[in-house]
Amino acid sequence: MYHIHTEGLTVGYGDVSLIKDIGFSVGKGEILTLIGPNGSGKSTILKSITKQLATIAGAVYIDEEELKNISYKNLAEKLSVVLTERIQTEYMTCYDVVALGRYPYTGRMGILSDEDRQIVIESMKKVDVDSLIDKDFEKISDGQKQRVLLARAICQKTEIIVLDEPTSFLDIKYKVQLLNILRTMAKEENITVIMSLHEIDLAKKISDKILCVKGNVISYFGKPEEVFKKAIIKEIFDIDDEEFEVYFSGTRFFDVFKEG
Repeated sequence: MYHIHTEGLTVGYGDVSLIKDIGFSVGKGEILTLIGPNGSGKSTILKSITKQLATIAGAVYIDEEELKNISYKNLAEKLSVVLTERIQTEYMTCYDVVALGRYPYTGRMGILSDEDRQIVIESMKKVDVDSLIDKDFEKISDGQKQRVLLARAICQKTEIIVLDEPTSFLDIKYKVQLLNILRTMAKEENITVIMSLHEIDLAKKISDKILCVKGNVISYFGKPEEVFKKAIIKEIFDIDDEEFEVYFSGTRFFDVFKEG
């Protein structure tokens, strides 16, 4: 039983397909990371499996129920999303933004209960933004905004979290902290995490499965030890031996790769 899986999925915009025949499966408590060059379609895949973008063909299943048959309200109770697009937050404090994660449970009036407010505070503490409770969301740094948006996703209390480049704008301390939070949530709370990352060394360390996106197909899908090989990384990112050695040799990234 997979928590989320796809069958023959084709994604794109309108009738124009970008990536065809996408097939992957993720179990509960697993982390799936999408890697690939900029513009390869990672964000398009994430938008499609979260119903923010209509699929062209194939199917996405959550707990064996097809995504197209799940209402947006029910989906909000199953899956939370942190994408790169900024939400409209004029005149909203960081607390207000995080509290948006509770609205699938509040009914039409949108009134938070004492329990909801406690969950908001706990979620902010988890990612170290509780000191920003009363701050104007628009006036904090990009890195702080990224952590506040993660707190909103945590606050939603779903079994699946989907994130597009969650480490963008973060310095190394907060990159590691954020990924450790996701890893802990996956393993201790049985939460499924699907995300895209630029940092392939971090992707290797945190992920249970890797999906490689290049061209109009999925190049590779498997465990990190199956995917992170020199030949595969060179192919995916279109780099030659000299470029590979210049970038990776003598750095902390070098032990990411196995020969092959």
